Formats: sequence, structure tokens, C-alpha cells
Amino acid sequence: MLRLVFLLLPALLVAETVALPGLKQPVEILRDKWGVPHIYAQSSEDLFFAQGYMAGRDRMFQLDLWRRAGVGRLSEVLGPSYLERDRIAQLLRFRGDFNAEWTSYAPDTWSIAVAFTNGINAYVNSRQGKFTADFEAAGYKPGLWDPNDILTRIPALSMMHNFTLEAQRAADIQQFGLAKVNQYLPVDPKIPIEIPKGLNVADVPLEAFRNLISATAATEINDLSGSNNWVVSGAMSQTGKPLLASDPHRSLLIPSLRKTVHLVAPGWNVIGAGEPSLPGVALGHNDKIGFGFTITGIDQMDVYVETMHSNDDSQYSYKGQWKKTISERQSIPIRGGRNEVVELEWTMHGPVFYKDKKTRKAFVLRWVGQEPGTAGYLASLSLIRASNWQEFTTAMARFKSPTENMLYADVDGNIGWVVAGMTPIRKGWHGLLPVPGDSGEYEWQGFLDPALLPRSYNPATKSIVTANHNILPPGYTQELQYEWAPAIRADRIKQVLATKSKWSISDFEKLQYDTQSAPAKRLQKIYRTLKIPPIKLSARVLERFLAWDGNISSDSNMAFLYELISARMGALLVQPPELGVRMSLTQILDMLEANPNPEALEKALEFTIADLNRNMGPDMDKWQWGRFHSLTFQHPIKKAEFSLGPMHRAGDANTVMAAGGANFRQTVGASFRQILDVADWDRSVMTNVPGESGDPASPHYSDLLSDWQNGKYHPMPFTRKAVEAASEERILLTPR
Repeated sequence: MLRLVFLLLPALLVAETVALPGLKQPVEILRDKWGVPHIYAQSSEDLFFAQGYMAGRDRMFQLDLWRRAGVGRLSEVLGPSYLERDRIAQLLRFRGDFNAEWTSYAPDTWSIAVAFTNGINAYVNSRQGKFTADFEAAGYKPGLWDPNDILTRIPALSMMHNFTLEAQRAADIQQFGLAKVNQYLPVDPKIPIEIPKGLNVADVPLEAFRNLISATAATEINDLSGSNNWVVSGAMSQTGKPLLASDPHRSLLIPSLRKTVHLVAPGWNVIGAGEPSLPGVALGHNDKIGFGFTITGIDQMDVYVETMHSNDDSQYSYKGQWKKTISERQSIPIRGGRNEVVELEWTMHGPVFYKDKKTRKAFVLRWVGQEPGTAGYLASLSLIRASNWQEFTTAMARFKSPTENMLYADVDGNIGWVVAGMTPIRKGWHGLLPVPGDSGEYEWQGFLDPALLPRSYNPATKSIVTANHNILPPGYTQELQYEWAPAIRADRIKQVLATKSKWSISDFEKLQYDTQSAPAKRLQKIYRTLKIPPIKLSARVLERFLAWDGNISSDSNMAFLYELISARMGALLVQPPELGVRMSLTQILDMLEANPNPEALEKALEFTIADLNRNMGPDMDKWQWGRFHSLTFQHPIKKAEFSLGPMHRAGDANTVMAAGGANFRQTVGASFRQILDVADWDRSVMTNVPGESGDPASPHYSDLLSDWQNGKYHPMPFTRKAVEAASEERILLTPR
């Protein structure tokens, strides 16, 4: 029957038949005009085999680079400069109960992983040593996958920043003192930051964390994240059924971080996006429910400072006794043919990532990645089969890392929200600074029951919004974390949702690309209190600034002025200036509203005008934000012919259309956006930048870039009829 259907499809589609060993029955793949493969199989095994094959076909260079980064094999192809990064990856591998590990995500995860990686390997073998131009430029060929390769912890670690925040807070206390850190760099909820008993913050050098941080960076030859999601009930939509929007923000890469796919087989019918190295999808919808996430950011890690024996690095102190580290040697291949042996060590608290032999301190990461079931997003294999709220919440209990705000909508008209993720229980301490490992006073006391995490079902508000901000409900007493994103994006979304009673997909499209700046409007109100003599240049600029509409458009000159002033203001308000630079924009505006400080406001304006005159000329019309705020999609090889851009970009880190990055260059944002229409799944829309393929020779390498830049979406065809109408390519995989 499958073969007959294949032959009856319109002849104008490009047809291809590929015979592959390992496949049990024919699999039909229809690729739509936007590059998304819709896979139709007759069994779960063949379905995920085909997903692996298509992931390899579309993203092989990316897959191979990610696999090597995760398992510690980058040096094999990139050379000895990656040796320490490989050591960290090997150090952080899961080494616990693998039966508990595999069954944690879903009972059939192992068989799915085997099929998926067999599919990737089938693609590699089918190429007979001939691969895409990026492999040729890099000078190596991809390796084969093992099912265990998808269990890597490095991707989940890259979405956790607490260990760096602990280190930075220790450095801030050294530089500014505890009192000023509490005053100017407070935590949320606001509690006193206290130095753990027995910790000397001078023993915590930032240098100790460099290699751990580098292990989570985007892999390049030679990431502040954020996300938005919201859902409205049928009472607030034009269709009478829920609408759900989701746009997770991560590094903007080429190829895209996300890969879209439609999976259809007995027991499976789901479309959405996930990381190309994993089976299934992480956000999207099946025939009954839709779902999308933002990162919650629950504190899932602590740095322990162990005291080493004065004469023996392999011994550390615990409760007055000396304990022996567990050690292991690993041989890591280096490009050129040689191997390098590295030492790996663990204390009872976790992997040792740095030793300071002068202070006799060892730095250890205690994190949930040591626990079964914490490979990022793999638990979506349970989620994508849920068909109602109860099954959804049961599946979300399997999500352990990274922690998620997962929004829900179903065809019966229900909406909901679940916070998910392993939550360490700390008694008497808060995880804000590294802790001494020797006293035994700072141990985790198990993990919070997932049912105790915040959630909501069909709230009276008829809508739910999350944007990495503090989502703790009033009166909630469990400690989740103290380091949230500002509520600026979430407040803007709520403000807009309150402006009308009935919403459409096109309305949500505009909101996902919203570049109105609430902080800019606050700063304008503050500057209205300032009196500057009218003969000054700054008075003429200020008049124009106060008339500006607060839209961070790429051609706006006053947006550029605002960005530079707000970046400078903290250093003018607080002494020493280095402390002011570390403050959040929200806190700076709070201080100015309480005390407008005319001197600092005028200095910030004058200094900024001088900068703009010096660097961009006196013509204010040429002070365009987008001329300075740009984005380049740079291929990991860093060859110009594989890269895209630069392009002028609107928005900033605090607009709904998040466009953040260091030095005003956009490096993070929403590579994938979806808006789901529960009333008719075929009306759902999406975009994935710059395209679905990672092959520079493919027409789908960059075909979605222009639409993404201009706020345009394409359909997410779901029914067979809609898929056939949108398809431009047919591929039939057959058993060999």
C-alpha cells in the first residue's frame, strides 16, 4: 500500500529511491517546499531509523561536530588545542546505572536510540567516503555513532549557568565586599547572600572555571539565552480554541540549532523541532496536544571546594578523615596520529574539574548530570505521545534536565503550564556561592517531588506567559533558584495580550517580532525631569529622544542613543564603576526613578552624543541602530563562502524579539518560532533560520533567512492532504 501511495503522488515531485541495510519495510518521506521532511513509516523502528538517516543527510557536519564535542573526540579532527575540552567532556560522561538511565526517558528509549543511530550510520556508509563541502574544507570525514552517544551531558550543561554565577559572585565579593554585593547585586527572591562557613572566597579564582565554561561553548574551528512562550484559551482566540506561541532563544548558528521533522507511524504522529542529534522533537504538536517551552533555570548544580592533602593530591578531607579520589586514565586521539593520556578524577561530590596546588584546593562540580535521565530533551520521547493533560504531566515528570516551563494546549480547549526538572533540596543554604566540601554541612538532601513544582491548568486569567522570569507563584515556599531573567519580556507580552479580546495567528506573529522597549520608555520618563539649557546640542538630541516611540527598529537613531546611554548609566551611578557595570538594567532604572540624579543623566547623554559624533558623524539620521547592531551566521569552519550576513538587526536583549549578544552584536535569539492553532493544526506556522539543511550546496541551506529577517512564517502542514499539497520532493527508503 505504501508503494502504491508513493506512485500515485503528483509526478512533478522529484522522486528518489534509496536502498538501505537495516530497514525492515519501505519508508516514505515527503519533503515540503520549506525543507521539512515528513516521514511515514510502518513501525517505530523504521520511523526513527529514517529520522536518523534524514538527520545525517541534512546535517551531517553538524551532527559529527556535536557528537565529538559531547563524547570528547574533537582533538581527533581539530588538533591538540581541543584536548582540555575533550577531557572535560569525558569527565562529565554519565557513569551510573545505565538501565535506570535508558528507562528514565521512556521505556523504549534504547530501541529508539539504536534505530536512530543506525539510521545516521546508514547515511554515513551510503556516501562511500564522499561528503559535503564543509567536510572537504575541514579535512576530515565523519565517524560512526553508538547509541550511547546521544546520552552526552554537554548540551544540558550548556543551558546551565549557575556554576559560572557562583564563581562570579565569589569574585565580586573579593573585589567589592559582601555588603556592596548584597546592596547592588541582589538575588531574587531577595535574601542575604552569606559566605558559607569555612569558605575563603579568595580561594575561588575565575581561572578555575575557564575550561569548564569552554566545554559548553559553541564548537568552532579556529552563548545569554532566553525564551518566550505564551498560550491563550479559546475565550481569547478568534477560533474559539487555544493558540500557543513558542520561540526558544539560543545561539544563532549555521546550521540552525533546531531541526524540524514530522514523524508518522503506528502510535506516532508529531511535528515540531528538536536538536538534530536526538530522536523525536522537543516542541511542536501531535494530533491531540501542542507544547512549547522556555528554560526555567532551576539551580541544578553546586561547586564544592575540596581540601587536598598537603602531600598527596589524590586525597581530600571529609569530616575529619582523608578520602581517596576515584581516578581513571583516558587515551584521547589527537589529529596527526598520536594519542594523549589524560587523568580524570572524582570525589564523593562529583568530577574534579580544576586543582590549585598552591592553595591545595580542588574544585568539584556536583550537578544533576550525574543522575540517571538527565540527557537534555531526550524525555520528549514520552511527551510527544501524550494525548491529554494527565498524560502530559506524567510525561513531564520524566523531564529532569534542563529545567523547563512547558506550556500545553489540547484539542478539547484546555491550556496549562508545568515546571519540570530535577530540583536539589538544600537545607540551611542556598547554592549562591561555592561551598566547602570537607565539613559535610552542604550536602543535597535528595530531590523535590516533581508534583511540588509550580503548575497551572485552565487558569482564570485565560492565558499563561513565561519568559525565563521569576515564575514563583505567590506564597510558594520551595527554593528553586535565585537568578532569573528580568520580567521585561514577560511583562511586555502580558501588556500586549491585555489590549484586545480575540487573538489570531497573525497577531501572534507580530508579537513574536515585537521590538517595543519598556525600559526605553522608563528612561524617557526619567529624562523628562532633566533641565538642560536649550542652546546645548544635548538639548536638541534630548528633545528628539523624548519624542521617540521606543521602538528598537534597525533604522532608529534614538534606539542607538538609548542603547549606549543605558549601557553606560550603571558606571555613572555607582562607585566603583566596575560594580555599576555589573548591575541589571532594571535595577539601574529603579535607582533612577527613586533618585533621578541629574548629573549622571546629563553625563550619560553628553558622553553618548560625543561617541556617536566621533564614530558615526554629526548627522543624527545616520545614527542607525542596525548599522552597529548586526548578525552574521558564521559556519564553524569560519570560511566566508559558508557564512551568511552580516545583516542589520532590530531589537535587543529586552524586547520580545530578543536580539542579545555581547558588544551589541546579536549572537542569540529565536532560531525557531512556532505558533500552533489547536482548532486546525494545518493553520499552524513556523520558521527556522537560516534553513533546514546544513549542506552549503542545498537549496534549503539559507532559503528561510529572508523570511526570518522580515518576520514572515511558513505553514506547518500536518494532515496528509496538506503535506502532499506542500511537498516538492519524494524519497522512498527501501530495505536492502
